[in-house]
Amino acid sequence: MEVVRRSLCPAALLCAWLLLGSGWGLGPPGIGAAYVLDDAGGLGREFDGIGAISGGGATSRLLVNYQEPYRSQILDYLFKPNFGASLHILKVEIGGDGQSTDGTEPSHMHYENDENYFRGYEWWLMKEAKKRNPQIKLIGLPWTFPSWIGKGENWPYDYPHVTVYYIISWILGAKRYHDLDIDYIGIWNERAFNSKYIKLLRYTLDKNGLQQVRIIASDRLWEPISFVLLIDSELHEVVDVIGAHYPGTKTVPNALLTQKKLWASEDYSTFNDEVGAGCWARILNQNYVNGNMTSTIAWNLVASYYEELPFGRCGLMTAQEPWSGHYKVEAPIWITAHTTQFTQPGWSYLQVDGHLEGGGSFVALTDGLGNLTIIIETMTHNHSKCIRPPLPHFRVSPQRATFYLRGSFYFLKTLQVWHSRLSFESANSSLFEQLHPVKVWRGSFSLDLDVDEVYTLTTLKTGRKCSCPEPPPPQPFPSNYKDDFNIRNPPFSEAPNFADQTGVFEYFVNGSDPGDHVFTLRQVVIQRPITWVSDADQTISIIGNFQWVNLTVTCDIYIERPLDGGVFIAGRVDNGGIYVRRTKGVFFWVYADGTYRVTSDLAGEEILMKGLSGVRHNAWHTLTLNIQGTSASGLLNGYPLWENVTISQPSNGWAAIGTRSFEFAQFDNFHVEAR
Repeated sequence: MEVVRRSLCPAALLCAWLLLGSGWGLGPPGIGAAYVLDDAGGLGREFDGIGAISGGGATSRLLVNYQEPYRSQILDYLFKPNFGASLHILKVEIGGDGQSTDGTEPSHMHYENDENYFRGYEWWLMKEAKKRNPQIKLIGLPWTFPSWIGKGENWPYDYPHVTVYYIISWILGAKRYHDLDIDYIGIWNERAFNSKYIKLLRYTLDKNGLQQVRIIASDRLWEPISFVLLIDSELHEVVDVIGAHYPGTKTVPNALLTQKKLWASEDYSTFNDEVGAGCWARILNQNYVNGNMTSTIAWNLVASYYEELPFGRCGLMTAQEPWSGHYKVEAPIWITAHTTQFTQPGWSYLQVDGHLEGGGSFVALTDGLGNLTIIIETMTHNHSKCIRPPLPHFRVSPQRATFYLRGSFYFLKTLQVWHSRLSFESANSSLFEQLHPVKVWRGSFSLDLDVDEVYTLTTLKTGRKCSCPEPPPPQPFPSNYKDDFNIRNPPFSEAPNFADQTGVFEYFVNGSDPGDHVFTLRQVVIQRPITWVSDADQTISIIGNFQWVNLTVTCDIYIERPLDGGVFIAGRVDNGGIYVRRTKGVFFWVYADGTYRVTSDLAGEEILMKGLSGVRHNAWHTLTLNIQGTSASGLLNGYPLWENVTISQPSNGWAAIGTRSFEFAQFDNFHVEAR
């Protein structure tokens, strides 16, 4: 909604200038607070860019399954310069086979003698980002590690040379197999750091010709890393960036004393409606204004995971329906554009207190070559709450702000203007709209600011709000879905739409099978990883529609582990992600010892039925699970094995497959039909 701004004019000539020259209420100085932007006395900190995280975990899982042109459209909105979010930084998870929030991501080294740099989708995503913006910065960070790194212990630092070898292999593999140069490497997401490990990592990077790779520590809190850097000169020498998570726009004295770059290396993590956009607008400015942070990186890049998993729709945009092609460009994309389309890493902040007198904030940046960008936000408290930390109360009021341009900016005549206004009472938000340029009057101009607005004023004329044709309408997951996994050269290691929650399920060529099961899906993690959260003791991959109630799941299964091996198929699965250990549902298990069980939980403790099945390892069998209302039944190889089991809870959920433990097992000819 266009806002008419009026002010008292001391002279008719000035009124005429306002009406004819400023168009929509920007003009010469007026009543209100004044702010001076001057580069004559030097510049502030160097700007390092705005970015987002894919991973931590499996947050881009469904993106890869989109068909063209929709997949490329989504990628354009994220990465293409002067198009949408135009991100400067992409941070990805270095998959470690463990649960890292909304799923597991596969490691490039499941086992010590195993290397494969084509697993998962982060390689692909980094290449797609680079294709659109060759200047984008790439960061790698592990959440979990394969078991062999810790040699049986849930800890990656007992053998630092092993962990360093593993991480360096990932960086070298990125270059060798994908021509990707990694710019920054992290330590261990939101977990303890180890000084000896960090020093050895720097030494080994340099030894391998990777001097350009910078180290971020410790992707947790400001302390204790800041204090340790102050007392350990050798560690201070090798750490380039202090990265803090969810800092609430504040830093600590020790972090400033280190004189290191300070980043909000993970932030946002908020539902991507207008309040999420308000959160993002506020912290993009105030992380620097309050905390001297020169980069802010959002978790997560794109909500491409089943929405009922933890932190559903906490991405800059939403793309969780590859089966329909539907996606949604959410408001945070355009809030991002207010900064990213008019700045670049290497620009510098101006030295100015960016607090607005009536509440809100502004930052001003320059490339040192005469260009100037000012970003203003006036987000109110209740409309800008992030998921964490708690936000202390503050007030924002409508206000007039007058900016005086000094130094090299004094002779600027006009500034381009981009504007967003978030609406919370209606779906009437105005997002990233270009307004008439503002004329600068003898080095100054005034702006009437309402609440919950974002303005960008800039010398750059390259900004664009691009839009693709409307994507297809949303559709639920297909109620009749089949996958026989018969693909000789799959583009990705994982089958479409399966979302691994513990373990890793990969396409597999079963060379020993002469019949119908040459191409299968195999669970490949055989030892519990070094975990980030409480992974289940069983492996599980979910698929489908969380709202399913009545369904039939059929799958061919092959137990590879003798004696105590086992597999399951399941329906009405109600949990995943960081809560995977508490998952309930209807689980139909068969074991290599010839028994079966029906349980109402993944842990296998709540037994509803058990008996003999005759199933053995190293043989294919077909399991069928029928769930109708409050009753369930199971078939083995097409014949009834158990029936009339009463089901009380849960009332709905996904379908799933999995194994009794971390063990090899294969699946084929998966079919789910919901009614």
